[in-house]
Amino acid sequence: MPEVMKNTLSRSEVPVEQTWNLSDLFESEAAWEAELEAIQNEIGSVTQYKGRLAESPKTLFACLQAKDALSVRATRVMTFAHLRSSEDGTNPDNQANAARVGSVLSEISANTSFIDSEILQLDEETIETYIKEEKGLADFRKTLNDLLETKPHRLSPDAEEILAAFGEVHDAPYMIYERSKTSDMKFSSFTTSDGEEHPLTFNSFPSYEGSTDTELRRKAYEAFTNTLKQYQHTYAATYATEVKKQVIEAKLRNYESVTDMLLHDQQVTKEMYHNQLDTIQTELAPHMRRYAKLKQRVLGLDKMYYSDLKAPLDPEFEPKISYEESSKIILESLKVMGPEYMEFMEQGINNRWCDLADNIGKRSGAFCSSPYGVHPYILMTWNDSMRNTFTLAHELGHAGHFALAGRYQTISNTRPSRYFVEAPSTMNEMLLSQHILSQPNDERMRRWVILQSLGTYYHNFVTHVLEGELQRRVYDLAERGKPITAKLLNEQKLEALSTFWGDAVEMDEGAGLTWMRQPHYYMGLYPYTYSAGLTASTAAAQMIQEEGQPAVDRWLSVLKAGGTLKPLDLMKQAGVDMSTPEPIKKAVAYVGSLIDELEKSY
Repeated sequence: MPEVMKNTLSRSEVPVEQTWNLSDLFESEAAWEAELEAIQNEIGSVTQYKGRLAESPKTLFACLQAKDALSVRATRVMTFAHLRSSEDGTNPDNQANAARVGSVLSEISANTSFIDSEILQLDEETIETYIKEEKGLADFRKTLNDLLETKPHRLSPDAEEILAAFGEVHDAPYMIYERSKTSDMKFSSFTTSDGEEHPLTFNSFPSYEGSTDTELRRKAYEAFTNTLKQYQHTYAATYATEVKKQVIEAKLRNYESVTDMLLHDQQVTKEMYHNQLDTIQTELAPHMRRYAKLKQRVLGLDKMYYSDLKAPLDPEFEPKISYEESSKIILESLKVMGPEYMEFMEQGINNRWCDLADNIGKRSGAFCSSPYGVHPYILMTWNDSMRNTFTLAHELGHAGHFALAGRYQTISNTRPSRYFVEAPSTMNEMLLSQHILSQPNDERMRRWVILQSLGTYYHNFVTHVLEGELQRRVYDLAERGKPITAKLLNEQKLEALSTFWGDAVEMDEGAGLTWMRQPHYYMGLYPYTYSAGLTASTAAAQMIQEEGQPAVDRWLSVLKAGGTLKPLDLMKQAGVDMSTPEPIKKAVAYVGSLIDELEKSY
């Protein structure tokens, strides 16, 4: 187990080389302040076109260009505040600046909402004529077509402007959840039978979860869930507000359901959504129950509790790895992607794109933020474990994707649907696994890497799919008028977990509280998309192994395409047809084959 830091550092004590370099965004706080003020004064560069978009193709193009230019600047300002807040959420200046940016973004959104409303007053034929007459509009073709598809669900221009003005209020549930988690939630330390006291934070809990020591693991879980329990009613009210907001908006916009509204935004059919959730839960459950029972037998556990699921299967073999060693292995594993992709990977590792520190107030988990025209930034907490190597490879996958999309596309065309977003990140993990397994390894190392791969599938096919299952249930209940309370959330979470794990895992009250751990519930139908991304990358990585360069070229063309294609078309371009359950079944069968190999090795 990576040693948990006894005293978590304050942000000012963290060595600079473990932090990201935000001066690439803004030289100083003063420069950021100046730009925040400047962009408020620049809103007029867009609003000057209000009421004029039907004038001519030239006017429409000029307006969309001005909006893009403002978006680039607003994104940088927002990213700087978001990253500062993520590195230390306890700092009151960071909190205040995040709130100030939220206000400015709401103001921009409200003042520019006329663009969509005015474009929607044009018909498809007029827009096609405009694109033919003004060549520059070709870059906005998908933006315009996507917008036309929302026509049946648009409100009046005035109503859209009012709704946009409430942007900051609509984002409040997520902001309150994050603020509470990083700034207010304090975990009690706990003592093991040897008399040693162990500190606990949101960021250190995953290290305890993966501990080789059963007593340490179970006591950490007990202390962690006891604290969650104290906050359950507040967090349930916060999440219920998020759900209620979406239920109301879906009704206002004449969608059949919240699910229809959220999937429309992702350009995903209901069939694709249910395929992902149903196929994985049905087909994967028997494999994962075998895996849980194997763990119980090998670790000699009296019972297999929920808190034991992440216990290492080979506890004596826990190779530590430094950031430098990890970086070397990652770069070797990704060479197949070619020089342009590798240029971004090397910069990401060597030019302080990554924040690796563990400090008070730092956001838990990992993410990659990609401000257009600068470079991506990665947040994670480094503790010298091989799992960190896979996390770093994953986030670098996001970085490579958006760096390439940003190089070849305008800001409007960089972001694909969420349904695709996790494919490039998990592709990096697949290539890392393949690379390590292709080296001369002893049996134990090979087994260990298989366990790491299973960790990736567990995260995306189990944790996130079961989050997705909870979301599916919650939206269904909310639309039937059922109040979303802590009791209901705990019961539904526990039921989803119990259905999946069957008699292989003993569930307890704490397991039902784990919906409180993840911020994804505030991001629409995000959790299930992790499994869609991994399904696509599993298939595409197998093609790279079998075909070599042609499959790599297809994949790179998809990354460069950014958001210019719908997710189904992006995946088809990579050679994967997600309109059927077949790729999902194939990916689940691959997980089953990894568990087969593990069983044989014991």
